[in-house]
Amino acid sequence: MPSRFMVCIMSGARSKLALFLCGCYVVALGAHTGEECVAKHHEAESYVAAVYEHPSILSPNPLALTSRQQALELMNQNLDIYEQQVMTAAQKGVQIIVFPEDGIHGFNFTRTSIYPFLDFMPSPQVVRWNPCLEPHRFNDTEVLQRLSCMAIKGDMFLVANLGTKQPCHISDPGCPNDGRYQFNTDVVFSNNGTLVDRYRKHNLYFEAAFDVPHKVDHTTFDTPFAGRFGVFTCFDILFFNPAVRLLRDYEVKHVVYPTAWMNQLPLLAAIEIQKAFAVAFGVNVLAANVHHPVLGMTGSGIHTPLKSFWYHDMENPNGRLITARVAKNPVGLTDAENATGEMDSSHSKFLKILSGDPYCEKDAQEVHCDEATKWNRNALPTFHSEMMYDNFTLVPVWGKEGYLYVCSNGLCCYLLYKRPTLSEELYALGVFDGLHTVHGTYYIQVCALVRCGGLGFDTCGQEITEATGIFEFHLWGNFSTSYIFPLFLTSGMTLDVPDQLGWENDHYFLRKSGLSSGLVTAALYGRLYERD
Repeated sequence: MPSRFMVCIMSGARSKLALFLCGCYVVALGAHTGEECVAKHHEAESYVAAVYEHPSILSPNPLALTSRQQALELMNQNLDIYEQQVMTAAQKGVQIIVFPEDGIHGFNFTRTSIYPFLDFMPSPQVVRWNPCLEPHRFNDTEVLQRLSCMAIKGDMFLVANLGTKQPCHISDPGCPNDGRYQFNTDVVFSNNGTLVDRYRKHNLYFEAAFDVPHKVDHTTFDTPFAGRFGVFTCFDILFFNPAVRLLRDYEVKHVVYPTAWMNQLPLLAAIEIQKAFAVAFGVNVLAANVHHPVLGMTGSGIHTPLKSFWYHDMENPNGRLITARVAKNPVGLTDAENATGEMDSSHSKFLKILSGDPYCEKDAQEVHCDEATKWNRNALPTFHSEMMYDNFTLVPVWGKEGYLYVCSNGLCCYLLYKRPTLSEELYALGVFDGLHTVHGTYYIQVCALVRCGGLGFDTCGQEITEATGIFEFHLWGNFSTSYIFPLFLTSGMTLDVPDQLGWENDHYFLRKSGLSSGLVTAALYGRLYERD
């Protein structure tokens, strides 16, 4: 399979939702006036967005001390590329563009070595300021000035990430010893260049150069073309604050998401978690990642609950500008389900199993039902394997059809499946219910159907991107959280969308049939924020 993917995904058999996100702006109705009417309606109910995956020019030695002038020389090289992308986006009618985290200054700095790369950042809540038109109002704001001018030139809202500094007084008990706060900051400019708002990253990921703000920024901004957007950065996506609270309390339907994400399969590839967030909350996610394949950093996209445009490329050194027309009011997966209420035999069986229908008998590892493949207990050994640095409990998925489960702590995961043909691959159903402690500490509950790296049980959980196994399945678990992210990857780092998601008899389920390529990962990734 080729390594580059810039793909459009549509939820199947929902033609009336085809206008939700569409590369073709006009639907042919056979009459010129009809075409104009549909096109105008579509444009009135949508906006054009862009994200840029940036192969940033990095400092050759981020630990070395440098001058402000030298720092600006490097940052201006990246800003020159940003400006080119803004002008290209402008020709496509883009109304908002998002650039990645660390795209201007880079990463791996110390607190001292990053200082020349920092702009002074006045609070937009206190000061109304247009850096392009008022360049001399504050010192050390050259980067903000360039970004402001780009927004004006492109006539679009612009979201970018940079390092900022804020002096503090010794009377402030939280003031660092060097007399200043340093923040990983997202900035938002309107199309007239005004600094609309800022967001200072709360959940830092091994970023010794930056401070955590004393209070969480819940940053939103309103646009004339799509209403309210929320802002957060990279690692924030895994935590309640600010990401979940923004959506719960601030009526946000669109998220701008600068990130510098290192892919980790099988559960946390960049495009995988971006898409899962969009589906879980029924929002649009505009995600811009940096592009450094040698560091495992790639994966950007414009994601809606039903469809995605994305870029993931581990070989090509070039970045990518992604543009798409997006609905102002995103249609969630649940809304789409209600439009098609048919029930097939597999879903009927799933519902009978959940209701405790007496035709099913359950032993220690397996459930035997009418018309289901029957295995003896010894044919399904439970085993343990490391996945994402966590000790998962798993059972192998053998045969062309079956119904099995596996439990850990309080979480039991279930799988009802059929396979049209068997492939020479090992799949496994895994469960983890506990505190993740590597590269961050947070509590998760996970049910995962994964393709293993080889035929040995110890290969389950390895990073793979290709698969040939086709499944029709229901995956579900007795989760004790309502915050569950559906992760879904098929062969070649291809995103897919569940046919159905939801709660049934206190179990959360994912249903899928009609895979177009082999299954790599199908998982329900639950977060118990209160146990972190």
